[in-house]
Amino acid sequence: MTIFNDRFSIVAPINLGIVGGGQLGKMLAMEAKRMNMKVVILDPNLECPASSIADKVIVGSFSDAEKIYELSRDVDIITYEIELANSTALENLEKKNFSIYPSPNILKIIQNKYRQKKFLLENGINVPKFDLIVSESQLEKLCMGYGFPIMLKACEDSYDGRGNFLINNKDQIKTAFSHFGNRQCMIEEYIPFKKELSIMIAKNPSGDISAFPVAENIHKDNILYLTMVPAQITKDIEVKANSLAIKTIQALNGVGIFGIEMFVDTNDNVLVNEIAPRPHNSGHYSIESCSISQFEQHIRAILNYPIPKPKLISSAVMVNLLGPKNEEGIYEVTGVDKLFSIDGVKLHIYGKKNTQYHRKLGHVTVLLNDGENPLRVAEEIAKIVNISEIK
Repeated sequence: MTIFNDRFSIVAPINLGIVGGGQLGKMLAMEAKRMNMKVVILDPNLECPASSIADKVIVGSFSDAEKIYELSRDVDIITYEIELANSTALENLEKKNFSIYPSPNILKIIQNKYRQKKFLLENGINVPKFDLIVSESQLEKLCMGYGFPIMLKACEDSYDGRGNFLINNKDQIKTAFSHFGNRQCMIEEYIPFKKELSIMIAKNPSGDISAFPVAENIHKDNILYLTMVPAQITKDIEVKANSLAIKTIQALNGVGIFGIEMFVDTNDNVLVNEIAPRPHNSGHYSIESCSISQFEQHIRAILNYPIPKPKLISSAVMVNLLGPKNEEGIYEVTGVDKLFSIDGVKLHIYGKKNTQYHRKLGHVTVLLNDGENPLRVAEEIAKIVNISEIK
């Protein structure tokens, strides 16, 4: 693998390839351009959010091997902002010593939720109890053993809770089993958690590891609604969460930034829920509230530059701006005048052309004053900002 120390040049800048041109790709591209890199994006949509920043957009499916190879011909190094990237094509490039971070092998593990959980369990990392589903009768038997409620998950091509089905009683088993058609599924013990946490953690090829502060997340309808930092947890839980994040990235031998999502159960045990091998929605607060953002840290890590421990400059709350229910099409954002009257507010609009239900269209980060309640601030933001379809 190529080690990229001291490769910056005004005359011949590094060419960075990103699989995915959504908001994460856009924010990665913004950091890369600030450091004079050239950015090439692979995305199905020519007008994806990152297109306004990138030097070039290759239009094609994330799973199209030929498009992945085309991307590689334009760049020095490839990363990705979405787990739908073709891991086999990326592996083929890696075998030819092309630099891809995080490794396609890690992507392949994480792309399948059962494979991901099995890997974590085999490496001694705390996870909820789980099983692979092979038949409806087996699902029913396992449900009786696990007890209700229990979570049924599609193993692949699911994110933001879209691949989850909570089974609350025996009568729902048949419906749940048929819900995902012929897709591979697993069941997972339902954790009556006290807190949902996440840590953005980075590692470079030299083995340096650097973690951001522990963040606390609140979801609504399986979609991240808000993130507050620092998390409102005890020192003991903070230590457990950090230790678990470090153990996870070491087990994966990952390079780049990783989002480690965790549950805190009623006994203060910390368990890994899911891993994102890329920047993560719950790390957006870092753009304004930390000494370095998750996006710059990712770029530094994959180029094997120093990755200092981020300093929390200010406590903050990040609120997602989601597409409203029963609306789909061109949209407008209102309430911006009132929003900008709030001290410490930063508005991010991603540039997606159309709204869909629960689609992430932007976010608001507010730097908090001492003693300010993040939940109350989030409620105020929700009342002020409105997204609606333009009729």
